[in-house]
Amino acid sequence: MIKKLLLFLFLTMVVSSTAIAKEWQVSPQDNLQQILDSTLSGDVVILSNGTYFGNFSINQAITVRGKQGATIDSQGLGNGLHLHNSNITIEDLTIINWGDDLTEQNSAIYSDKKASNILIQNNQLQGSGFGIWLQKAEHIKVLNNTIIGNSNLRSADRGNGIQLSIVKHVLVRGNNVSNTRDGLYIISSQENVLQNNTMHDLRYGIHYMYSHNNKVLNNLAYNTRAGYALMSSKHLTVSGNTSKNSEDYGFLMNFITSSTITDNVIKNVWTKPENKVLGRDGKGLFVYNSAYNTISNNLINTAEIGIHLTAGSENTKVFGNSFINNPTQVKYVSNKKQEWSQDGKGNYWSNYLGWDMNNDNVGDVIFEPNDGIDKLVWQYPEMKMLMDSPAIVILRWVQKQFPILKPPGVKDSFPLMQSPHQSSKQNNTTSVAAYNKLSDTKH
Repeated sequence: MIKKLLLFLFLTMVVSSTAIAKEWQVSPQDNLQQILDSTLSGDVVILSNGTYFGNFSINQAITVRGKQGATIDSQGLGNGLHLHNSNITIEDLTIINWGDDLTEQNSAIYSDKKASNILIQNNQLQGSGFGIWLQKAEHIKVLNNTIIGNSNLRSADRGNGIQLSIVKHVLVRGNNVSNTRDGLYIISSQENVLQNNTMHDLRYGIHYMYSHNNKVLNNLAYNTRAGYALMSSKHLTVSGNTSKNSEDYGFLMNFITSSTITDNVIKNVWTKPENKVLGRDGKGLFVYNSAYNTISNNLINTAEIGIHLTAGSENTKVFGNSFINNPTQVKYVSNKKQEWSQDGKGNYWSNYLGWDMNNDNVGDVIFEPNDGIDKLVWQYPEMKMLMDSPAIVILRWVQKQFPILKPPGVKDSFPLMQSPHQSSKQNNTTSVAAYNKLSDTKH
């Protein structure tokens, strides 16, 4: 009997709560902030077509939704919307012209409270500061927003598209970010998922700092300095992503440990001629001070350097990758030997000249991408002008005849005769299709 009574009271409370929820229809002639302050939890505020000038705060657990043409114009100051509560939904709005003070963290949508259950979806944001700033929050969804920065500002003077700071369990999916500083910036944040986002015309597409147990899945970055800059983090799963037309790095890994980098596509990493200086080359994968990672089944195509490992980047499993059309396939700066194969499976190298007598798709000759001459050139770049000289040819011949003179380096004992990547469309089909749709008319 008591259980039935409690159930009846609970249902009564739910029905009553639903019954008192109110829908507010707002026009530009109304005082929007006054209406927001008058709402109760569960209310829905609907903005009709028109422009709403100012900076607005949301203090209740409500939904704010825009009809087509509903625009918040912050007139170059502060935040567009400042969220002060949990259980808030912001959807179908256009927000423009918020502040550009990066020290004050000016953002189109800003939340720095310990909030949860926030949904931000289907919004159009265009301005100079940060697009969406979320801090100290949990269980957040950021879905299908378009964020455009101010291309008239220097990259360093723009905010990031989506900034996650000290957050957990955030899903960032289906967003399109361009002309900000970095597309998605994640710092000190755990157990988040970044999926199916498109980022272009930026410094870094995705930028990680001090964040662990995150997933980066099926994203697309193009026209960047680095598609994916992964730094000071561990236990990352980075899979199915595409980086195209980067100038410095497809993937930059700096102090990354215990992470998996697999099934990604990296194409066209090349430093522009006007930006060329000694030592600045486009690197498909740059692995710096990173260890105990798995790099497998990736396609690295047309980078000045396919993969560059340095500063103690050891104990890394490298297998099943395709290194195609990279003038320098590997640059490995270390005094320890590295075997780049796993369980009899190595990598595909487009410049491999060995043979396969038993037709098992594995080369019968070990592939070693670098020799002592390469290391000398790395140490003394001015030697490049002597590369075709008789002296260098003799040195290479002597080194082959006396392997004991060969310095430690990378060895692939089971090089693949055919690339596992028959075409880039077989890797991250969704991302490549999105890239083609967005950029074919541009390039």
